[in-house]
Amino acid sequence: MNSEPLPPIPVTILSGFLGAGKTTLLNRLLAHAGKLRIAVVENEFGAVGIDGGLIAANEKPAVTVVELANGCVCCSVRGEMSRALVDLADRRDAGTLPFDRLILETTGLADPAPVAQAFFVDEGVRERYILDGILTLVDVVHADEQLNRHRVAVAQVGFADRLLLTKTDLVDHSVVEALSERLRRINIRAPIAPSPGDADILAQLLDLKAFFLDDLLEIDNGFFAGHHPDGRRRGGGDPPTTEPGADDDVSSLVLRHTGPVDLERIGSFVENLLAAKGNDMLRYKGILAIRDKPERLIFQGVHKITGFDYGRAWTADETPESVVVIIGRRLDRAEIEAAFQAACTGA
Repeated sequence: MNSEPLPPIPVTILSGFLGAGKTTLLNRLLAHAGKLRIAVVENEFGAVGIDGGLIAANEKPAVTVVELANGCVCCSVRGEMSRALVDLADRRDAGTLPFDRLILETTGLADPAPVAQAFFVDEGVRERYILDGILTLVDVVHADEQLNRHRVAVAQVGFADRLLLTKTDLVDHSVVEALSERLRRINIRAPIAPSPGDADILAQLLDLKAFFLDDLLEIDNGFFAGHHPDGRRRGGGDPPTTEPGADDDVSSLVLRHTGPVDLERIGSFVENLLAAKGNDMLRYKGILAIRDKPERLIFQGVHKITGFDYGRAWTADETPESVVVIIGRRLDRAEIEAAFQAACTGA
């Protein structure tokens, strides 16, 4: 018997407001999973749930496990989530419920923050699982109204590592473009794309490695080149036209400084920022050029939970630059920018 511990279970969080199409996407993904055994965790089964014949059911205090015909499993969580995840990992380790990765579908009215934080703060969960990324589905037909009326819909967009547009065939291209611009103002770092086709659905949705501490800092550079995240155009000119309600509660802020920075000063900036604004900072990531250090310093986090590590060294043809992307609620841009530049320059 192999006594070596099994590797951590990769986890994808699937978010999106009511009616965005999460279950439809999950059914398509499971249909094309091939030999990949996926555990899907849902808060509870709805009237329309995961497809597949019921082969076996095993009642537990935390979860009901439904085995699907393709080797995947669907788990209905009816209790405290962390306890349910530990229970599933125990079954996997014991060989009674083998699966390769987990997809956790949040309810349409759920803020992804507490779910994501569980994979960092709960010891029993963080040792058994590794968070791969957060996918958020956006219903283009109803998104504007949902973003205007529901704070959690904006938070779901802000937390995303990928934004997948659904029902694009029901609206004009101009509607999709206007919505995409609004989504970029909220979350400048998440690529926006239609829900993927069946041929590449696994590659598009899994193995994002969005929570790994690496030096990949995704920013929609095409949009950023033309606009500031707060809606002002670079180089002057009129601001882009926006519909009423487009000044969303959540927005993106990008901080940049060319040249090396002092570790103690920039560390104090990050520490003070998290202490003062951490509850309003949904997602953030930074790549810092530290004086007298050949490697770049990488940090990222969710609210006040953050991690740091050194990455690869700057190459001879690279100009060391510090870049920080913050997605947060009611960010005081001028104050944060001034504090960042003061930490970088020592002013």
